[in-house]
Amino acid sequence: MKALEKRIARAKGIPEPENASVGGHSQAEVAWRMVIELVAGLLIGFGIGYGLDRLFGTTPVFLVPFTLLGFAAGVKTMMRSAREMTAEEAGKKDEERGDRN
Repeated sequence: MKALEKRIARAKGIPEPENASVGGHSQAEVAWRMVIELVAGLLIGFGIGYGLDRLFGTTPVFLVPFTLLGFAAGVKTMMRSAREMTAEEAGKKDEERGDRN
């Protein structure tokens, strides 16, 4: 069905819309990846803190700092992924410029 729609659009002279993508991934995929990285860091930190609190019988002594550390780790991972995707996108643009010149 999509192929037929593309053929009809081409016959009418309607330009194909460009997909909003970053480094070969859609923006939604990139956003979900970053959210998952942040939440994973939080959950791992929370789990370690909660486990240590249960083990030693303390209340939020380990839970709070490990949750904050998990958040920081999630943000760090998220920023590294964004930097890699930006570098990947810049590399593709450089290749396209090289092909045109």
